[in-house]
Amino acid sequence: MTQSPASHASTITKPTIYLEDLSVGDQFNSGEHAMDEAQITAFAAQFDPQPFHLDDAAARDTLFGGLAASGWHTAAVTMRLQVTSGLPIAGGIIGAGGELTWPRPTRPTYVLHVVSEVIQIQPSKSKPDRGMVTVRSETRNQHGDVLQLTTVRIVVPRRPVAGGAGA
Repeated sequence: MTQSPASHASTITKPTIYLEDLSVGDQFNSGEHAMDEAQITAFAAQFDPQPFHLDDAAARDTLFGGLAASGWHTAAVTMRLQVTSGLPIAGGIIGAGGELTWPRPTRPTYVLHVVSEVIQIQPSKSKPDRGMVTVRSETRNQHGDVLQLTTVRIVVPRRPVAGGAGA
């Protein structure tokens, strides 16, 4: 199952995907989000006030060599893209843990999108109404460079059975 990108998604897509709808190898592509200096510095001022996130001139003398978004900002944008256009999971994207890396900095001129792939599906043995799905996502810029890599486990509900009975 491949979902096509939505351009500049601004509303939350109605969740429609249940555990039974997923297969290992399914891919999902999000819409896009254009970063800019104002967003980067505003996020940094509130949540990660380090010079390389706040001021381009100060950032030039760091290992970043120029203004870079906080990794947490990239993560927040990634989540927004996943929720609004990337992973239409019934009940929302409920995380149960994972791994996160930032191989490259996010710059003010980048347009981000997320490419996700289902890598494991495990129906719950103790809770028949759900399962755990492992998803690997790459947040990329307009050039295809990977800026963030996540592998997360999410809780995905099974499709409700007609009449309200459990699965």
